[in-house]
Amino acid sequence: MRDYLLSRAAKMGLDMSPEQADKLVRYHGLLMSANEKMNLTRVGEDFFEAADRNYLDSLTAAGYLSGCSSVIDVGSGAGLPGVPLSVMLPEARFTLMDSLNKRVEFLAEVCQTLELNACALHMRSEDAGRNPAYRERFDAAVARAVAPLNILCEWLLPLVKPGGRMLALKGPSAEEEAAEAAYALSELGGEIAGIHSAPLPGRDWDHKIIEIVKTRSTPDKYPRRAGMAEKRPLKGEKQ
Repeated sequence: MRDYLLSRAAKMGLDMSPEQADKLVRYHGLLMSANEKMNLTRVGEDFFEAADRNYLDSLTAAGYLSGCSSVIDVGSGAGLPGVPLSVMLPEARFTLMDSLNKRVEFLAEVCQTLELNACALHMRSEDAGRNPAYRERFDAAVARAVAPLNILCEWLLPLVKPGGRMLALKGPSAEEEAAEAAYALSELGGEIAGIHSAPLPGRDWDHKIIEIVKTRSTPDKYPRRAGMAEKRPLKGEKQ
């Protein structure tokens, strides 16, 4: 299992150490054990499938976090992409945020067991975005398979420092979502820096990363109260 990760990571241009590969193998064991009690991932126990679909897929974002010392993973769930990224980028401090306490308890166990430079946070993104302890405190915010981009921007951009970045791990709809998020970006202080292909060797998945730069502070009225971003997404109409 370790050799598979090392080989695949090398093909992706990632300099993964044997120790980092071992941590991902241990993470897989923790995740599969917890998945028997709660719904954390739909990917089964087959390690090689999980490595591609969950762990290596998460690591496609690693190259876009160069120079970041603080990163928040919003809607972390099972710890994706935050845990693999924390394993790969130990110099950065990761915050794994989720709104469901039982998932946060699992994430806290993972952070402790794997000795990650990371912590688990039980909080909704809307509350974190209005809390001075978290508002515009992070160099980067990441999310994977959480929500459409116009909603995601309202959840993530208030957490990012001006000059920082937001990464959304997406599929084939990335360009369409980016176009629909134009008004949200203008309101929230972000600009799309690029829509990057995120291939995995040997897989034909059309995965992409939308990179957004925070160009100015987010207005104080955002994020709106919990649930509003989903109920009334920022699309250009009067809010």
